[in-house]
Amino acid sequence: MALLDILHFPDPRLRTKAVAVREVDSGVVKLVDDLLETMYDAVGIGLAATQVNVHRRVVVVDVSEDHDQPLVLINPELIELHGVEEMDEGCLSVPGFYETVSRAERIRVRALNQQGEVFELEAEDLLAVCIQHEIDHLDGKLFVDYISSLKRQRIRKKLEKLEKSRQKK
Repeated sequence: MALLDILHFPDPRLRTKAVAVREVDSGVVKLVDDLLETMYDAVGIGLAATQVNVHRRVVVVDVSEDHDQPLVLINPELIELHGVEEMDEGCLSVPGFYETVSRAERIRVRALNQQGEVFELEAEDLLAVCIQHEIDHLDGKLFVDYISSLKRQRIRKKLEKLEKSRQKK
């Protein structure tokens, strides 16, 4: 397993649409393991392959308090959406910023697991929000796309300034 570098907004690679995984092979299994290790190390609850510059439709999620219930979604697709919920969201690719976003309260998602088997999952509340957030990444969309352009520009400028100061060190 390896820790992967997480891309930060406004990196244009975050806007790349991920392609479907054709076969769950050893490379995909290694990617899943690396995504999980990277997500746990960064103290996140979800991570999409797009965020580490791998443009394949793979996400990992773990919203459990003890971080011991990883969920792997390969080629996830939302098949049902119900209700509306507003929740503060953050993102490992937009570090230090949280904004209120409206998403479906309950969802049904279909995906492949790490063994390449199709499964469906019903989720609600935080898990539903997290899955929707990560699927957005696979489509080149970020949570900041749901907020006003003024707020998005402020976040962009702060993160660009922070990145410039890191590069000088």
